[in-house]
Amino acid sequence: MKALVVEDDVTSRMVLTKILSEFFDCDNAENGLEGVKMFQSALEKNKPYALIFMDIMMPVMDGQSALQKIREAERDMSVPIGNEIKAIMTTALSDTKNVTEAFFKGHADAYISKPISRDKVVESLKEVGLLES
Repeated sequence: MKALVVEDDVTSRMVLTKILSEFFDCDNAENGLEGVKMFQSALEKNKPYALIFMDIMMPVMDGQSALQKIREAERDMSVPIGNEIKAIMTTALSDTKNVTEAFFKGHADAYISKPISRDKVVESLKEVGLLES
């Protein structure tokens, strides 16, 4: 399975990629726009990502907007219900408004707060059904 890590902070991106590489083939993007383009390209090639870990606050295009674009692309390309990418949002914010928007506007599957740890990542993967409990 493939995973996409979309994170503007180099250290966070490296940590997430290292943890996720135990379970997935990982690609990286530095901002939401780049992440959307990589997602669309993989979908068009019929090699979709199973998972996206995306920071909420990023330059160029934030994670909220990027996830909405990804969900639009899935609808436009008729991705069957239940086959959508699992989206886990990451945030350094304890702002419930941003977290709530991630779930309701972008249909995020889960979120974790920074700092990122292996335990948090594994728990979120179990939560979204990509790892067995």
